[in-house]
Amino acid sequence: MNTDVVIVGAGPAGIFTALEMLKKGSRQKIVMVEKGQSVEKRHCPKDKTGRCMNCKPYCHITTGFSGAGAFSDGKLSLSYEVGGDLPTLIGEDLAQETIHYADGIYLEFGADTHVEGIGNTEEVKAIRKRAIQAGLKLVDCPIRHLGTEKAQSLYLAIERYLQSHGVEILFGYECHNIILEGDVCRGVIVSDRHQEMEIRAKHTIVAAGRRGADWLESICAEHNIAHQPGTVDIGVRVEVRNEIMETVNRVLYESKLVGYPKPFKNKVRTFCQNPGGFVSQENYDNDLAVVNGHSYEELKSDNTNLAILCSHNFSVPFNQPIAYAQKVGELTNMLGAGHILVQRFGDILDGKRTWDKELAQSNVRPTLPDAVAGDITAAMPYRAMCNIIGFIQAVDQVVPGFASYETLLYSPELKFYSNRVKMDTDFNTNVHGLHCLGDSSGWTRGLMMASVMGVLMGRKLAQDE
Repeated sequence: MNTDVVIVGAGPAGIFTALEMLKKGSRQKIVMVEKGQSVEKRHCPKDKTGRCMNCKPYCHITTGFSGAGAFSDGKLSLSYEVGGDLPTLIGEDLAQETIHYADGIYLEFGADTHVEGIGNTEEVKAIRKRAIQAGLKLVDCPIRHLGTEKAQSLYLAIERYLQSHGVEILFGYECHNIILEGDVCRGVIVSDRHQEMEIRAKHTIVAAGRRGADWLESICAEHNIAHQPGTVDIGVRVEVRNEIMETVNRVLYESKLVGYPKPFKNKVRTFCQNPGGFVSQENYDNDLAVVNGHSYEELKSDNTNLAILCSHNFSVPFNQPIAYAQKVGELTNMLGAGHILVQRFGDILDGKRTWDKELAQSNVRPTLPDAVAGDITAAMPYRAMCNIIGFIQAVDQVVPGFASYETLLYSPELKFYSNRVKMDTDFNTNVHGLHCLGDSSGWTRGLMMASVMGVLMGRKLAQDE
């Protein structure tokens, strides 16, 4: 098959590349390759069974059109300060300008016009004051909340728009490698269950998402694509009663706090806060079970959950941060017999495991029913665990009750952002015709900044037509 542009991955970066090319009037032929299924065919059986079925060949929550975004809480962070390091490559002003533009596209396709985290100036000041006293930084970031169900309908509308305007989407096709001739990328090799084929293109866009980070790392190593080890985040998903987070949920919706707790002073941050949300399980291709969180527009729980992530960087002599994080996850899964582990914060401080009967007696009831009560400290690295404990105790000064005995910690929460691909401001790699976008590139984290990267790539391709 021959085309002008081939896009590997139908997540936000790939989607917005194609959308922007169409909006700019490009007549180039675009082919998208997606390992998973279309939005309308993505269904998690846990909705009916009540427990994770470890779907094969991939998890429907993380794979398919829109990537993990369609089945996550669907938050759009509207500040350049949130979402990775792309502003250091393209500039803060362009990043913020393009966020505003991409947000307008989301609104066109049905996003809620309401924005969380704006106004309430005096109350925000009070929260920031407590954060400063606790040695933490409060990052201002307006949030447009799609909600899991709204995100699905929105991305379905985008999917149909792309198809109706000539974009060919090959669902169920996995990319195995790029086609390299000298220092020029000529396309990709893909296959479904029945056949393998080459897709030759003038421009190859790799936007494989967070779960494609380790695959892209192997491709970079095989073909000498310039890259450097990036950051990997290891942490937990924390769950507390809504009453504890009531003020922060109302004033900010999502409290983005950053700290560097002693003694190690690694960067630790909150991420993906879900007021009235639900803790969930996701499964990667190698049977790695990781924890995440969802929130819905209509369905609400009595709890708020959020991630606490500790950033790790490795360079000498070890430079495989993704493999390191996977080993941490595998060890935790082993202790949980393939399930997510959950433990009360007080039990961690007391040096004991948590038992099911203790969870049943607690004010905070787990929203992930098949999580296994146990001891996450038996698998979590000492450095990460110390950072997480210190950070939770600091957050307790901002949100009293956050570090209560009954606060729940789920593990493993892992974010693979490693393998930062070296590119210029037009997203050109050292391999001519190859561009890497989104979370797998190491430059973005989350829906909005990946969308921004796609918009800018789409403009460049349309301009060079």
